[in-house]
Amino acid sequence: MPIDVFMTQLSPTMTEGKIARWLKKEGDTLESGEVLAEVETDKATMEVEVVDEGVLHKILSPAGSVVAVGLPIAVIADEDEEVPVDYMPEAGDAPAAEAAAVVDEPANAPVAAAPSVASPSVASPSAAAAPVARSGRIKASPLARRLAKQKGINLAAIQGTGPKGRIVKVDVENASKRGISLGGAAFTAPPLRAMPQGPLPYHDDEYERIENTMMRKAIARRLSESKQSVPHFYLSVDVGMDRLMDLRAQLNEAADGAFRLSVNDFIVKAVAKSLVDVPAANASWTDSHTLQHKHAHISIAVAIEGGLITPVVRFTEQKAITDISAEIKELAGRARAGELQPAEYSGGTFSISNLGMYGVKQFQAIVNPPEGAILAVGGTDERAVVENGVLVVKKMMTLTLSCDHRVVDGAVGAEFLAALKKHIECPAGILI
Repeated sequence: MPIDVFMTQLSPTMTEGKIARWLKKEGDTLESGEVLAEVETDKATMEVEVVDEGVLHKILSPAGSVVAVGLPIAVIADEDEEVPVDYMPEAGDAPAAEAAAVVDEPANAPVAAAPSVASPSVASPSAAAAPVARSGRIKASPLARRLAKQKGINLAAIQGTGPKGRIVKVDVENASKRGISLGGAAFTAPPLRAMPQGPLPYHDDEYERIENTMMRKAIARRLSESKQSVPHFYLSVDVGMDRLMDLRAQLNEAADGAFRLSVNDFIVKAVAKSLVDVPAANASWTDSHTLQHKHAHISIAVAIEGGLITPVVRFTEQKAITDISAEIKELAGRARAGELQPAEYSGGTFSISNLGMYGVKQFQAIVNPPEGAILAVGGTDERAVVENGVLVVKKMMTLTLSCDHRVVDGAVGAEFLAALKKHIECPAGILI
């Protein structure tokens, strides 16, 4: 019987994908492992591989089409199989277009709330090792199928993590947490205010139209949802940077080129130690529970071509600052090249966005749900400070913490900033 190829969820926050181009045409013979098409997601352009061998009978969604996760995009048939020319997937084979809404995921892939630590550069057209497309012959364990039926989960919208892409129990459980279902969206975002109808108040020759990419649309959607639905509050603190800057210079000099630590590396390590000191600040919100995390998985905002992405440094509290520095550089480089895998930019528990290198003194970032807080890092500059009744010049930095008031109370946020200030102003403790 014909095999329907569905739009697969290629990233944790993907609800729809745009067919960038088909690498096979109708009538072509397909072999397992070949690239069938390229799909533009909210994170990158990814390759969709052939799972079931046969002949590409029909392309249902031409290049340029935007298709919801779980809907069919093509039909594959056996080489000697006769398929009616007008064959279309039955209604029961294709879930509703809105079925793939993704929210409130503990293992999220947050979109960065503010410009990032890295300068923009060109991303490559496709990711390194892309997930495969889901077809009518869905590979799933019996337990996973039974659990999916009980929870009303659409298996076609799930990316399996078992052998050869097989869907296992944990995949269904994670999909349930993210709100993937057969019957409709688990979350309806507040509608964005539409632009006024009618002609724009600009002359055609005075602007250039730049089509919004899937990533840019995802950023707009996620940040609008966050700002409209998350009760933000903000706390700022000024920290002395003289000791940290001196220690950094000494370590870089002693390294003799083996490594080069940045101010941001120290901030990341100090944040991780502060989250250990104040675990209540390392939390995420769900409708039924507050998740207080046992480890500091720090999301680092990085600017890439057309948007932002937040690779995650995991178990940051357990790592040496030199290891953190090397990992951030490696993740940022692969983020710019479009080579990050979903597991590398999902599951953060706390975000950091640094604009200090651009000369920004202070700013307020937007919380990345379901994380409970994000730290906005300004630049270091010399300021006149009164110390013990004497006016002195010191190197200072302003840090602003944006909190989700549902999980992080004002006192908790203040306690976290106090711990962070202590670690930054006494930086030798960061290295211990």
